[in-house]
Amino acid sequence: MPDAVVLLSGGLDSYTAAAIIAADGFALNALTIRYGQVHAREVEAARAVARTLGVRRHTELDLDLRGVAASALTGASAVPKDRPIDESIPSTYVPARNTIFLSLALAWAETLGASDIVIGVNALDYSGYPDCRPEYIAAFEKMAALATKAGVEGGRLRIHTPLVTLSKADIIRRGLALGLDYGLTHSCYDPRPDGGPCGRCDSCVLRAKGFAEAGAADPALR
Repeated sequence: MPDAVVLLSGGLDSYTAAAIIAADGFALNALTIRYGQVHAREVEAARAVARTLGVRRHTELDLDLRGVAASALTGASAVPKDRPIDESIPSTYVPARNTIFLSLALAWAETLGASDIVIGVNALDYSGYPDCRPEYIAAFEKMAALATKAGVEGGRLRIHTPLVTLSKADIIRRGLALGLDYGLTHSCYDPRPDGGPCGRCDSCVLRAKGFAEAGAADPALR
């Protein structure tokens, strides 16, 4: 069973992407990063998700980006609420986050002798982040082939993005078909003091839309 490194945030998308790759026959090695995010509650969710997925390894890294990557998600401003979601880049965009995260996943994959990385990016129901697009992933793969020992020696790293062309509703349907418990996940950018979702940030709005269109109840709201 080949190893794959999966970037696991504890959110709905990364959980589903990991489960899809596991169903394809890969052994999962989960990487969760505490980067100074205001919604650090997601790290607890990542632990729960990793347990239920039966990952081979789960590594948590501390990499505080607050000093170099200003974003609403790193506390530089308030998390926007009740905004119309369009293709503009919102203040919750964290500069270079996926590039940094994929670079760390690349390092671990090369250390493990793995040729596969999994990330739950989505180019349809998302908040306008430039590092969620297919052309970005293709460019990173090309860079990895040039920048690593494995690539220079003829190996090929593949970045799996099983959700990239799916709507949020389709992602949820796929996960439910795999038997996933979405009650374990956390999506909210600005959780309440009790840890519950605010219901008004972009991530909450997109999640609610997805469950509604999928015709399913969100177990995280029970």
